[in-house]
Amino acid sequence: MAESMSRLKERLNDVSRLQQALAVLGWDQQVYMPPGGAESRAEQIGTLDRMAHEMLIADETGELIEAARSELNGSAPDSDEASLIRVVNRDYEQSKKIPAELVREMSQHAVLAQQAWVKARAENDFAAFAPYLSKTIDLSRRVADYLGYEGERYDALLDLFEPGMKTAHVAAIFADLKAELVPLVAAIAERADRVSDAVVHQSFDEAKQEEFGKAMAAAFGFDFTRGRLDRTVHPFATGFSRNDVRITTRYDPNFLNPSLFSTLHEAGHGMYEQGIGETLDGTMLGNGASLGVHESQSRLWENIVGRGRDTWQHFYPRLQETFPEQLGNVDLDTFYGAINRVHPSLIRVEADEVTYNLHIMLRFEMERELLDGKLAVEDAPEAWNEKMRAYLGITPPNDAEGVLQDVHWSGGMMGYFPTYSIGTILSAQLFDAAMRAHPNIPEEMRSGRFDTLHGWLVENVYRHGRKFEPNELITRATGEPLQSRSYVVYLKGKFGELYGLNS
Repeated sequence: MAESMSRLKERLNDVSRLQQALAVLGWDQQVYMPPGGAESRAEQIGTLDRMAHEMLIADETGELIEAARSELNGSAPDSDEASLIRVVNRDYEQSKKIPAELVREMSQHAVLAQQAWVKARAENDFAAFAPYLSKTIDLSRRVADYLGYEGERYDALLDLFEPGMKTAHVAAIFADLKAELVPLVAAIAERADRVSDAVVHQSFDEAKQEEFGKAMAAAFGFDFTRGRLDRTVHPFATGFSRNDVRITTRYDPNFLNPSLFSTLHEAGHGMYEQGIGETLDGTMLGNGASLGVHESQSRLWENIVGRGRDTWQHFYPRLQETFPEQLGNVDLDTFYGAINRVHPSLIRVEADEVTYNLHIMLRFEMERELLDGKLAVEDAPEAWNEKMRAYLGITPPNDAEGVLQDVHWSGGMMGYFPTYSIGTILSAQLFDAAMRAHPNIPEEMRSGRFDTLHGWLVENVYRHGRKFEPNELITRATGEPLQSRSYVVYLKGKFGELYGLNS
């Protein structure tokens, strides 16, 4: 290996190891850390984040990037080395714009704000969280201003999570979705009584829920010898390497859906991390291409596969054996309808597939208004409730089920929410491409086999890590850039059948 490339890799691997250590601390913070540890954990994370940032933006890093680029002259543009230079140079140029002290301040604030959010949510006390949200918005504005933008502040923040995406493009995607979703929601509402979810609102032993969720995740392809499942307030997934991936969930003893489908959702994220190529593991290419691409995997495995009739033809008899009193006399069609029932709901992570994106639109609009100063923090709860009434026709009875329900703002992740819709749309596009390559996938799922689908995703998405920009990766995998056609066809087909709209 050329000398400059070798030295650059060594330096970047040190940055990656610091980032992995940060991930360990972040996972522990949300899973096991006692509340009293927040201040010291904030200092620990702030220091490590600053160190990683300073190592990345140092002049030596820039010099090594340029020297390594010269050594690679003539190399294939999609080689690991050429991709590393391209991706790291973007990170380097972007990160250099943000002062290390601001990075430290943001990291420390995120830890303290997250602990404050947990307490405020539990006590339904938005006023206690409001000062932390105000500081989050201030820090986000400062980051956006350091990064620079041509359109609006939100562009700079969105680009951190979804490289190359613009706010105007997101707004256009949402406008197109609205045009399709509004009439579909209205048509389903007229036939709402065709589907009931009463059978999943019973008493379900939590230990049995956990055991069954883990069994499904393992069948899908999540490797528990290289991962684990734990409990947390707000489910998430994180990876310290391809061989150490952590997923989390939460349980409701009287409702089957939350733990089961959040487990499958996070397992989708986890399989992506576990499937990253061995040569990329531990390097700065060893993560997902973007948050939207990552979300495509959680939504694909949770919804298209996890809520699909083909999958449950295999798993439902096992679920009936696990919960014979609750489901022993319930037929598959009734259960399938229950886990796919469309109805306006308060909680985003429990929303059905048809109304889910309305939750994301609400958050997207609020984030832009908060960043632009058009919405004051103290007015956020009522603004949230007004948008819930406008989009979903319901009003949260309290802030814990309204403006306080998501962890993201406490963690400083302004600009993150659109990636949920991007991933949701992309999940159908990728599944369609896998089906074109392997038309036997549904038959295999009916017999409990998911290796062909999982293998296609490893080959076309997972193994590449961050080597390619999101749209390049999507085009390579599916033959075209991101499009919503596949998703709309999927929704209309599935829910048209379920609610008798196609007859």
